[in-house]
Amino acid sequence: MDKELRIMISGGGTGGHIFPAISIANAIKALYPEAKILFVGALGRMEMQRVPDSGYEIIGLPVKGLIRPLWSPKNIGILLDFIKSKRMVRKTIKEFRPDVAVGVGGYASGATLDAASSMGIPCIIQEQNSYAGMTNKHLAGKVRKICVAYDGMERFFPADKIIKTGNPVRQALLDTQLSHEDAVKSFGLNPDKKTILFVGGSLGARTVNESILQHLDIVETSGVQIIWQTGKYYNAAIMDELNKHNPLQNMVVKDFISDMGAAYRAADLVVSRAGASSISEFCLIGKPVILVPSPNVAEDHQTKNAMALVNKEAALYVKDSDAPKRLLELAVNTVNDGAKLKSLSANILKLGMPDSANIIANEVIKLAGKH
Repeated sequence: MDKELRIMISGGGTGGHIFPAISIANAIKALYPEAKILFVGALGRMEMQRVPDSGYEIIGLPVKGLIRPLWSPKNIGILLDFIKSKRMVRKTIKEFRPDVAVGVGGYASGATLDAASSMGIPCIIQEQNSYAGMTNKHLAGKVRKICVAYDGMERFFPADKIIKTGNPVRQALLDTQLSHEDAVKSFGLNPDKKTILFVGGSLGARTVNESILQHLDIVETSGVQIIWQTGKYYNAAIMDELNKHNPLQNMVVKDFISDMGAAYRAADLVVSRAGASSISEFCLIGKPVILVPSPNVAEDHQTKNAMALVNKEAALYVKDSDAPKRLLELAVNTVNDGAKLKSLSANILKLGMPDSANIIANEVIKLAGKH
């Protein structure tokens, strides 16, 4: 490529959109170190911090998600913000002059790729979930390529645009050099005991938290160890409750775990929501997992993500409403079942796609060349 490569990447709202976006940017930079990359996010959302922390510039749009029911009067203001955001993107495109626009889902992605496609910029989107999101379904007719992680996505997108790439994951998870023993010790726990990691995503998960909090007696007598990421939103209230209980030497509680590579390496079993990025990480590292899909997501897509694994005996599944009663006991029983852990690990490892970020980066570069 004989000219400077300029790429615009948009999306966010949750770690499930942000981490793949940053992984794609890093892969482009590895191939073209001089590439200029500009992120477009939503003001007030977590990408406005995470992207600069990763070394990239980002601009924020006043865009928000539609409120249900769609006829809500509040959506008038949201639509006006969407129109304003598109104007801002058009101005940014004229100044930045991207060769390609990449969308990874989330509020900002719709406005950005709408504007970019209308200005003749080649666009590519990445859909992380087994059930396509509203933004990506809306954009499908306007983009050149659609990168997906699951089979059967032809029911949402034109088949001739689809490329199965898998989901890019945080490279740090794959690069960690810690042994299992050292990882367990880094949390102040005993490497000779089985360890369960409970994690509800970057913001936490109420049901996962309640599943532990309601059964501290089981935790105390289980004979296993627990690493518990509560999420920052829930942490203060949980710590207040724990302070009323006898100290539990076999449990480490954190609001947020910055080194998830160490946490995954320490865990013999993970309990998690069924976000697409998390599932992709479990597939790549071969980690046995119990999935508790969030019911508070569009089209119940996390349950569909989970069942894609469960149907291949690559994960266990607990319905959100059943979790407070069933989850902790199932986790303790599973982590003590060596044969089950081995089977889950072998089956989930078969589903991993380790080179996703590079595959997508190459597709982006091909589009830039054609442009």
